[in-house]
Amino acid sequence: MRKTWIPCLFCFLLLALSGCAQNEAQGSSPQNMDYDATKKMLVDILKTDDGKKAITDVLSDEKMKEQLLLDQALIKQTIEKELLSPKGEKFWQQAFKDPKFAAAYAKSMKTEHEKLMKGLMKDPAYQQLMMNILKSPEMGKEVLDLSNSPQYRKEVKKIMMETFDSPLVRAQLSEMLQKAAHDEIDQSASKKGSQGQQQQGQQQGGGQQ
Repeated sequence: MRKTWIPCLFCFLLLALSGCAQNEAQGSSPQNMDYDATKKMLVDILKTDDGKKAITDVLSDEKMKEQLLLDQALIKQTIEKELLSPKGEKFWQQAFKDPKFAAAYAKSMKTEHEKLMKGLMKDPAYQQLMMNILKSPEMGKEVLDLSNSPQYRKEVKKIMMETFDSPLVRAQLSEMLQKAAHDEIDQSASKKGSQGQQQQGQQQGGGQQ
């Protein structure tokens, strides 16, 4: 009995939501149920265990999954409409003021952001846009001010210290220094050998005279 009415509850929620959407589009009318009251009722129902169970059961149905895939354009349009509405903008502005929410959002979208940035970096139009921004006097001033700020210098120093503490970096630096020393010794020896041959040639030339 319980399993039978749970999908019915979800269908009722869908019908009610459709009615709310129509009411919102047509405007308020005495014959129609108040939108805010209906919305509050639906939210209260969805917060209950039975409401959550109804949604889970219905979304597990294969036919419902197919229907959701067919209606994904409408779902996307509805979400975009809500996000771009004044209420949606206000919600996100308040939400991102919470450090925990902002951190969780950034973490969840990290992969998508990386893919987006990598794709943009390969886009010639985006590359040209970035070049124009970097060439602008305002951006040059911002970069200069940033590089001269104590906080920036402190961060750079910290990064350099962490880099030099790396065993791999130390080994690479040691190898580079040794190579540079050997190259200097080889150049010095080659230079001395060339000078010695030149002096010997001059001495032989003087003896023949």
